[in-house]
Amino acid sequence: MQQRLRSWAAAELFPLRMQAAERKAVLLGDAVYLLAWDPQKGRVRLRTYDPGFYFPVLEEDADPGDYPQRVHLAWEIPEDPQHGTKARVRRITYELGPIVAAAPGALEDGSAGRGLVTQCTSGRLLEPGDLSAADDRAVVRTYPWAPDRPTGITCYLTDAEWFLDDLRHGQSLDDLPMERARFRTRSDGEVLHRLDLRIDFLPLVHISNTVADGEHFGQSTLATVMQVLDELAETDTDSARASATTGAPIIGLAGARAEADRVTGRPRPLAVSPGTTFQLADGGRMDVLDTSGQLAELRSRVEEIRDRAAVNARLPAVSLGTVDPSAVPSGYALQLSLGPLDSLVDAMRLARAHKYALLFKLVQRIHQAGQAEGWATGPTPPVRLVFGPHTPTDRSAVLDEVVRGVGAGVLSLETGVGMLQDAGYPIEDARDEVERIAARRPPAGARPSQPSKDEEITLPV
Repeated sequence: MQQRLRSWAAAELFPLRMQAAERKAVLLGDAVYLLAWDPQKGRVRLRTYDPGFYFPVLEEDADPGDYPQRVHLAWEIPEDPQHGTKARVRRITYELGPIVAAAPGALEDGSAGRGLVTQCTSGRLLEPGDLSAADDRAVVRTYPWAPDRPTGITCYLTDAEWFLDDLRHGQSLDDLPMERARFRTRSDGEVLHRLDLRIDFLPLVHISNTVADGEHFGQSTLATVMQVLDELAETDTDSARASATTGAPIIGLAGARAEADRVTGRPRPLAVSPGTTFQLADGGRMDVLDTSGQLAELRSRVEEIRDRAAVNARLPAVSLGTVDPSAVPSGYALQLSLGPLDSLVDAMRLARAHKYALLFKLVQRIHQAGQAEGWATGPTPPVRLVFGPHTPTDRSAVLDEVVRGVGAGVLSLETGVGMLQDAGYPIEDARDEVERIAARRPPAGARPSQPSKDEEITLPV
């Protein structure tokens, strides 16, 4: 399973898409992943959306950690006079609801829906794999990840557009008039109006940047330093203006004869450049306005604001690379200075841990629903995304600790390999690494073979 997920991640450029989503989460507070089955490629496709397009329908008394039952992805498409298209709103809706029996000609455009092959005792037409409940009032379905637990819930997809002229001012996104909607169609002609996706979950994963505390949405990392960043921008602008007057100071001349303009008769402004000389009369003088003191004060102010922003954002100067390594008294002092950053990263990873576990869980189930090769029917195994170290790691110290711990028998080989993997050693799979180490170990009581003088010894580089 791990190898299949890694192959899928490589095919979908998961590290690249994850970096794009995490950048939005840190800057904007949230990120959104969308999963969809692609029958042509035979795998799940992964897309990221701007969190401003994400509109969940939340219940009033719902827990912030609960998954919503209805989610909209909506954005405005501007007018295009060149192609003659009006401004419109596109809304993609995913919602959970009870499985309903299909009926011929149920689609508004008259196109045929999915194949209808079974019929229950009440005369309702059922899709392949659907069954009628015991009371014959509901339709149930068995999904590949829960073959022993029939359920009556499925996910419906609706993709439609509305012209802005057809919408009233202040109309809610959840209450757009369906009679004015223009539904989109798939490549096979299927109308995307309450299309049954044959899954019992919403294929969206919302990533919040902070731990939910009564709110569904997260908070940007920059939210705590917005005011400081404004002050920094204003002070930096003032510093740039002061540097202009310091590099090209204002000069006052007394006793100099300025050249007159032949047209207006007024004296021309004096141009000052390196090597320029002025002839002054008796008692003449030149005064220069010195603004270097103000410039030095503004630069000191800029550094002060930067330090305040780093403290409020919990980004110590060591992590920003603005501290001379020789100025750090000891490694313990360096570790203490990174304490605020460690707590910040731990909180952000805590808010993401279960969301990425859910993402890989949905990836497995959509592959099962699409009957992809190699994805067998059965329960979904849990998957955890492990983040690497965010601070420099003393790999030699970790290796020495593992060697002594495993050699003394206080650490298992699996734990030691996991520690090396977390420290940044190039170990792809911990279990395979343990098996390779065990296979190369000599049997108990056997003496290790010594290479002969003529035998070439090859060491990994």
